[in-house]
Amino acid sequence: MHKKDIIQLLLGKYYLHAPQHEQATAFAPTNIALCKYWGKRDTELNLPVTSSLSISLGNKGASTTLRLLSEAEDVLILNGSPLETTTRFGKRVVEFLDLFRIQQQPSLRIDINMNIPLAAGLASSACGFASLVAALNKLYGWGLSLQDLSILARLGSGSASRSFWSGFVEWHAGIQADGMDSYSEPFSAAWPELCIGLHVVSHEAKPIPSREAMQRTRETSVLYRSWPEQVQRDLLAIKQAINQQDISALGAAAETNALAMHATMLSAWPPISYSLPATTAAMHAIWQLRSAGLVVYFTQDAGPNLKLLFLKKDIELLSKHFPSLEIIAL
Repeated sequence: MHKKDIIQLLLGKYYLHAPQHEQATAFAPTNIALCKYWGKRDTELNLPVTSSLSISLGNKGASTTLRLLSEAEDVLILNGSPLETTTRFGKRVVEFLDLFRIQQQPSLRIDINMNIPLAAGLASSACGFASLVAALNKLYGWGLSLQDLSILARLGSGSASRSFWSGFVEWHAGIQADGMDSYSEPFSAAWPELCIGLHVVSHEAKPIPSREAMQRTRETSVLYRSWPEQVQRDLLAIKQAINQQDISALGAAAETNALAMHATMLSAWPPISYSLPATTAAMHAIWQLRSAGLVVYFTQDAGPNLKLLFLKKDIELLSKHFPSLEIIAL
C-alpha cells in the first residue's frame, strides 16, 4: 500500500477537499524514546519492527502555522528564517503536504517554530510532523481523533506518532500490512518526581539522517537480529519500572536499550556513530557519579546529545556536575 491509500482510508469523504479555513496553528511536544524505535518493516508506511515507549518534554517542541497563499509555490519559514523547499527538511515537508492536496488547491506558507535543535537527535522531526498534521486537521476541518492523527503523522516521521500527548506514550508496532493498528496512545502513569535533563553537546545537524541509518543498520548489522528480543525485554522492564516508580530499574532498562541500539549501528557497514568525544565523556561522568551513589542514568537517540534520567531531589547536586543541563520536570 501507499501513503495516499492510508490517507484516503482515514479521511474518507474529506479526502482532497479544499481547506475550510484561511489559517491554522498547532503545537506538538517533542518526545524522547525510553525504549527505542529503530528499524522499519515497511519503509513506505513507516511501520516499525518493534513497539516503543517515549516520554514527552512538556513545552519543548514545535508550533506550526499554516496560511493559504495566492502564490504558485509553498513558502517555508523555520524559526523566523526562510528555508528552501529543496533542503532535506524542506523537501520532506512539501512532499508530505502534497499527499493531501490536488493541483488546483492553494499553496501554503508554513511557519514552523522549534525550541529544540533541528536534526540533532532531539526528535525535531517528531514534533515537527505532529504539529504539521495537527495544523492540517484544523485547516481542513477533518475533525480526526488523536489515534487517526497519530497514524497520519507516522507517515511523515515514525516517531511523530508519539507526539500528540504529554507524559509517557506507547507506540504499538502492529501487525497489519496497512498499518492501521500501528499508532500511539498514552501509557497512563503519573510520576511527578521524575526529571529529564537535556545535555546538549552539539546543535549541529547529524551527518546521517535517522531513516538512512535505520535502513543501513537493518540491512547490514549482524547484531540487528537480536534487536527485537532486546526491545521486548526492555519495554516490559520500562513499563514495570514506571508503574512502580523505580528510577534505578527505569534508568537501567532505558540506558541498556539506548546502548544496544547504538551497538547495532556500530556493527553496520559502513559503521554509524553519532557520538562525539563530548558524548563519551558525559557517559563516563554519569557512570562515575552513579558509582559514587548518585542515581542518574542516560539515554541517547540518533544524535550526539544525551538525556539524563533522575529524580527531583537530585537536581541541585546534578546541576553542579552538569552546569548547562536543561532540566524538565514532568
